[in-house]
Amino acid sequence: MLSPALLEKLLQFRRERDWEQFHTPRNLSAAICVEAAELLDHFRWARDADQQEMPAQQRTDMEHEVADVAILLSYFCHDLGIDLETAVQRKLELNGARYPVDKSRGSSNKHNKL
Repeated sequence: MLSPALLEKLLQFRRERDWEQFHTPRNLSAAICVEAAELLDHFRWARDADQQEMPAQQRTDMEHEVADVAILLSYFCHDLGIDLETAVQRKLELNGARYPVDKSRGSSNKHNKL
C-alpha cells in the first residue's frame, strides 16, 4: 500500500500528462494483467532450482514490473474509490473462513475442495 504522499505524486504525474482519459477501469485492468505477465515472463522456462539466485539486472527488471503493477493498481483503486487496505483486510477475513487452518494447512486445494 502506498503512502498518501506517494499516491499524490502518482496522480500528479498522470494529471500532468493528461493520461486520465486513457485510464478507464477496463484499460487499467488490462494494463495490470499485461504488467503482471511481464513479471511472470522472467520465470518462463526457468527451473525452480535456478530461481534461487538471480542476476542483479534481472532483479532490477522485476522490481520495475512490480512497480508498474503497483502503480496501475493504485490508479485503479483511486479511480473506483476502493480502499486497498480495507479490501485486503476483508479478503483476509473471507479467506480465513474459507481456508481454516485445520483443513488447509499444507494443502494447495481450493476452498471448495478441502
